Amino acid sequence: MSQQPRRMTRQSSGLWYLVPVLASIALGGCATTHPMMPTPVLYTGPQARPLFIAPSSDDRATAIDLLYITDRAPTTGSEETLPYTSKRSRSVAFGSTTVEFGQGVTWDALARQSAVAERTAKLDVKLGKTKELGRFPPIPYAVAATARGLSRAPAVIAGHQDASRGLQAEVARRRAHSPRKEVVLYVHGVDNTFEDAALTMGELCHFLGREFVCGIFTWPAAGGRGILGAYEFDYESSVFAAEHLRKAIRAISTTPGLERIHLLAHSRGTDVLVSALSDLNYEAYTQRSNVAQRNKVGNVMLMAPDLDLDVATAKLFKALSDPDVPYGTAPNPNMVLETTPGFHITVYVSPDDRALATSGWLFGSFARLGRLDTEMLTPEQIEQARTTGILDFVQVPGRTDLFGHGYFTSNPKASADLIALLRYGLRPNEPGRPLEEIERPFWRVPTDQP
Repeated sequence: MSQQPRRMTRQSSGLWYLVPVLASIALGGCATTHPMMPTPVLYTGPQARPLFIAPSSDDRATAIDLLYITDRAPTTGSEETLPYTSKRSRSVAFGSTTVEFGQGVTWDALARQSAVAERTAKLDVKLGKTKELGRFPPIPYAVAATARGLSRAPAVIAGHQDASRGLQAEVARRRAHSPRKEVVLYVHGVDNTFEDAALTMGELCHFLGREFVCGIFTWPAAGGRGILGAYEFDYESSVFAAEHLRKAIRAISTTPGLERIHLLAHSRGTDVLVSALSDLNYEAYTQRSNVAQRNKVGNVMLMAPDLDLDVATAKLFKALSDPDVPYGTAPNPNMVLETTPGFHITVYVSPDDRALATSGWLFGSFARLGRLDTEMLTPEQIEQARTTGILDFVQVPGRTDLFGHGYFTSNPKASADLIALLRYGLRPNEPGRPLEEIERPFWRVPTDQP
């Protein structure tokens, strides 16, 4: 049989309402089923890697239990079908949500269909049960007047500490049952619901061999306020969410026994992530450290980033570009940043990304990071990127979804590259991660790869 049709995912249609000629077509709301993403190519063919290491058994759970962190407002009405809405909450919640694979399929059947390029059975994914486990106090945190000035209210401090301990306990519980003591946290883009974020991360977690502690940070997107109003609302909500993501990363990274946290973001979610990391790295710099050492950050993967190139550069290298900021007790312009093994930033870009082309039109900024090409940079800028030793840009040519924006799940070669890096730690062009060199650190996913 032919391969299962690729669904028009939220990540691939996330900016549909920005395209004037398609404004009257409700692309995002058409799908009622969610076929599982195509099998990444590194699991198929004569040199396929094994998807699952542990022995298969019929009683192994097919569903995946994800950690979630959200500043979405919870559902209140009985007519709502999702646990959280697109409205903002000033209080961050965390909990457990499940992603179910197939309709009554056994583990062995799921494993077989997950390791073939052309499936012989239909496999849909859907959202299962969701349970909130804890919640932080609402912002701004309440204050109390003292003789010397304002102080955080004792009840707020207690509430914050209780929530932090609760989140860390949940991460520790999952870590204890995970083959790898590492977290992979995914941040979605615009026009994504709670369900969209969970299903995408559920698929990625499945094809990462179910070896990691997998989670989502889902912010109040999918506002649905008209063609341009929806994007504007989501944009404002992404700015609002960066503060909460920063606290979540800090809490997770300080969980005892956790070895590393990997951070994935798509589209507008990359701005949420980059903003949070910029603040955390600035914070670490003042302690004579960096975000990799202080917050155990491993891979940072920006997929189809909906970010202006100059804005992204300013945020990513904020501390490095400010020699007057205290490095410990005083500024140290000549300090040396220690390299941290395992820390790397990979940016997935595509010149064929129509959604980012439209975003650039909307903002009047055509140099979007997600469409970056060597022709946009000077030789000096390329050399500077190469000198950092922590940056790679991977170009994904062509379109495997309507707008060419969700290739990290719709393109089996792009998803294979992501997995080769994250699961196996392979560098570009090492055996098992074939890439064409454009000009280091720029690479291209080969179009003729078997």
